[in-house]
Amino acid sequence: MIICKSAVELDRMRAANALVAAVLAELRALVQPGVTTADLDAHAEGRVRDRGAEPAFKGYHGYPATICASVNEEVVHGIPSRRDLREGDIVSIDLGVLLDGFFGDAAVTVPVGRVSERTAELLRVTEEALHRGLAKARIGSRISDIGHSVQEHVEAHGFSVVREFVGHGIGASLHEEPQIPNYGGPGRGPRLVEGMVLAIEPMVNMGKAGVKVLGDGWTAVTRDGQPSAHFEHTVAVTSKGPLVLTAPGGAVLAGADGYWDVPRVLATGLRS
Repeated sequence: MIICKSAVELDRMRAANALVAAVLAELRALVQPGVTTADLDAHAEGRVRDRGAEPAFKGYHGYPATICASVNEEVVHGIPSRRDLREGDIVSIDLGVLLDGFFGDAAVTVPVGRVSERTAELLRVTEEALHRGLAKARIGSRISDIGHSVQEHVEAHGFSVVREFVGHGIGASLHEEPQIPNYGGPGRGPRLVEGMVLAIEPMVNMGKAGVKVLGDGWTAVTRDGQPSAHFEHTVAVTSKGPLVLTAPGGAVLAGADGYWDVPRVLATGLRS
């Protein structure tokens, strides 16, 4: 069952998702060579709890940390560790919080210092694909219109969309219906109506689409060992258009292309 949110519920979701956006911005600024993903996790947990919120992932089906930190070929659900980040790495940071009974969720992939031109392109295209998906979060669209837009953009640049993991509805539960694949034909699945809140999250591989889960039961990696990127926003379907709840600086309406009045690629520090 798809649960639509009232205006009051949506207002409470704004606060949870604004916190996610603020903490992710801090984490992105902390990423540099020599920092560990455990350092990032400790900072995130402290900031979340300081604001009176709970980490959404910690303890979820036994997951041990506040953030998912996935480095290079790790696609999603990487467990933070004392591993140093190195120049040329990329790290995907996924954060969820529970505040006042509602969840927020977003993710960003950050370059560590200088990265290769192709790696920078992977990050750029993945984030662009996310915005293509956000543009479809409008009343009257179909769920599959989101994934079709993502896949079309990703594959036009020679990258691959991960099939095993998908986006999702979100609200009083971290994962709600509907599931939102990042691939497929348009015009299928439930029609979007006002009050739906969706976590749209393309996961894109530089090489082939195949992934596998490591022995820790969480960390998903690319089968061919090539890098992967992950970007995510939580967006509400409203009568005025897609309201991106995890936009930096607070909720904002996305335009027809899925962007708003900020630099068109939000990831910073991409250099060849």
